[in-house]
Amino acid sequence: MDRLRTLVFLLAAVPVGALALGVLIAGWVTVSVLAITPLAVPALIGFRAAVGGIARLDSEIANGLLGTSVRPPVSSPGPSGFWRRAGNVLGDAAFWRQQAYLLLRLSLGFALAIATWTLLAASLGALTLPIWYRWSVPELGSWHLDRLGRALLGVPAGIIGLVILFLLLRPLASASRHVVRSLLRGADAEAGGPSREERRRALVQHALAFAAANLQLTIVWALTSRGYFWPEWTLIALGLPLAIEGWIELAPERIRRIPGDLLRRAGVFVALAVFFTLIWAVTSRGYFWPVWPILGLLLALAIRAVGEFTNRGRRITELEETRAGAVDQQESELERIERDLHDGAQARLVALGMSLGMAEQKLATDPVAAQELLAEARKGTREALEELRSLARGIHPPVLADRGLEAAISALADRTPLRVNVAVDLPRRPPRAVETAAYFVAAEALTNAGKHAGATQVDIAVREDAGDLAVEVVDDGVGGADLAGNGLRGLERRVEALDGRLVVTSPAGGPTTIRAVMPCGS
Repeated sequence: MDRLRTLVFLLAAVPVGALALGVLIAGWVTVSVLAITPLAVPALIGFRAAVGGIARLDSEIANGLLGTSVRPPVSSPGPSGFWRRAGNVLGDAAFWRQQAYLLLRLSLGFALAIATWTLLAASLGALTLPIWYRWSVPELGSWHLDRLGRALLGVPAGIIGLVILFLLLRPLASASRHVVRSLLRGADAEAGGPSREERRRALVQHALAFAAANLQLTIVWALTSRGYFWPEWTLIALGLPLAIEGWIELAPERIRRIPGDLLRRAGVFVALAVFFTLIWAVTSRGYFWPVWPILGLLLALAIRAVGEFTNRGRRITELEETRAGAVDQQESELERIERDLHDGAQARLVALGMSLGMAEQKLATDPVAAQELLAEARKGTREALEELRSLARGIHPPVLADRGLEAAISALADRTPLRVNVAVDLPRRPPRAVETAAYFVAAEALTNAGKHAGATQVDIAVREDAGDLAVEVVDDGVGGADLAGNGLRGLERRVEALDGRLVVTSPAGGPTTIRAVMPCGS
């Protein structure tokens, strides 16, 4: 039964591949033609939905027939905004993986479907040859199968064919599952985004699928008329998305002096310019009409470059301000540590030394008094150690370094009299600086909730969201928190120093929500 399901899945490549071929060619041609107009954005979004829809359709077929469990996305998440939505699509690894999958389905999948079903039909025909040879005298080369004895020779040939097909279907099913799971996995299977190795692997798969599809179409052309080389249209149309994906993945690592977003846009501009030029070259080769879309793209790229470098200067100024604030905050922290050491542990250690000196003097003359002084010194030692531990926790808690953010925040919650709900959902451990900042955001918010807000319950949620670490603390207190206060202002500087942002929402009457978002990409 499993092999029959595999046969049906392979056969489904015929309609799915035909639909995918039409959508891929029509989609990229439409997006390219509209590239110099704002209509390119809705065209790209619609094209992305069409690709995702076909991938979703085929994934449902695979889930039912191959036992997989995938649900590919049909849209590209990311920042809102008209132009940014187009960038979300072009930067979506799932979008490129789905195209690679559809190319494999319409090329290699189509060939496997024809081969397996042809082998099945030929084997069944040979196996039943003694029944039907009388009504249609088959020929094997120059040998006519017009006698029962000759027709019986088809029976072992049919059995051998069915055995070969039976043995082939298991590895074909395994390979199909692997392709479906690796190229059509959903966003929930790649928490934190795909790694560099996964993106490179997807690019290689896309290139192989492009080569396989065009090789197959070229073979079809060669076996037919050999006249007009019509596969050039699929080479051009399907080569455009491969060029864009390759540039987006490889160029930022090769050229680091240009901002990544501008560099990606420049690569898309070059790919579209080459695309228009090739279209012109395979058509009339008369008036060079691509000059107009190229000029339009060049103008849009120049405007974007001016805005990018302007924003870059503004961003440098903001970073300088946040770094200065971080330095001020660090100096304040050092002054606090120095003050705590001077007024706390240092004073206790001085008193401890005096108590030990007096005990030494009275040891011979008044042993009872000396014993009391030693007991007092032991108590002072314990208190000094506790103060030093408390001070160390304020700098960098050992539990945070040893066991991570969830354990450290849970330890904070255990030490507070409030009801605290902690929810930490992190696929990997963030960088140390980000992790420390997130801990102190939770610690300061808990302190404020207990001391100033009169809260009875606090909810702390930590999760990774599109490459950022988000910490959200909500209490049921009276509200009215002041961001200009020393504690929250210090937190804001700490978060901004990591290129993050801190938002405090605290209307009168509550609740108070403190949310910090910090980049934590690898």
